[in-house]
Amino acid sequence: MARPGGRGLERYLLDGERIVVAMHQHWAKVAEPVASVLAALVVVTWLDTELPRGAGLFADLIWWAWFAVLGRTLWRLANWRHDWFIATDKRLLLTYGLFTNKVAMMPLAKVTDMSYNRSIPGRVLGYGRFVMATAGQDQALREVNWVPDPDHHYRAICAEIFRVADRIRLSEPLGGEGAGVPEPYAGWDDPRYGADRSTAIPIRPVPDGDVRDGSLYRSPDLQARDRSADTGPIPLRPRRDWPDD
Repeated sequence: MARPGGRGLERYLLDGERIVVAMHQHWAKVAEPVASVLAALVVVTWLDTELPRGAGLFADLIWWAWFAVLGRTLWRLANWRHDWFIATDKRLLLTYGLFTNKVAMMPLAKVTDMSYNRSIPGRVLGYGRFVMATAGQDQALREVNWVPDPDHHYRAICAEIFRVADRIRLSEPLGGEGAGVPEPYAGWDDPRYGADRSTAIPIRPVPDGDVRDGSLYRSPDLQARDRSADTGPIPLRPRRDWPDD
């Protein structure tokens, strides 16, 4: 399985560690800085056209103030693009910090409960907040805010915590390949997980023309053409021929 995020995430992963989820936080996190810089630009432009000609120093100050707001927005955008929330088959990680890089981590085995909250703006815009609980220990990673598509990511992480195959999640196309849940569904061994993660009941398809006597469930000796081991029909004797006790 390809690891999203490119080579930048490889330095945080162990050999053989498989990524389940890798994402940036929702764009709503930076909506306020972007809206602020646009609103400030409108106000400063209006003031610059309305101020008298003698107010040159004040005009320069308001433009410098706008550049400060622009710098704040660019800083927030750069941090947003740099931060990652990663869930693997072994742990949860949150990387943040543009110059001072920090990593908060929680082993997946220590997660006893995980829920997410969605405010009204979160339901409208499509983000939520994950809250992780552990068995009485303080962990570096307790909550993750601004999670995009929280329903899908919640199911994906919970399926990994409980080591189950989520049928609804796995029925979605994988990487554009159009893969889905096979029929009949028997716990489906997700090809992304490998044979060691299978929860499926093994089903061996029978080739066309290999079904004899219309039955799929016959042992090899009954399906063989050589029936020399057969005892033949069992004779049925009428009751009058039974010996007296």
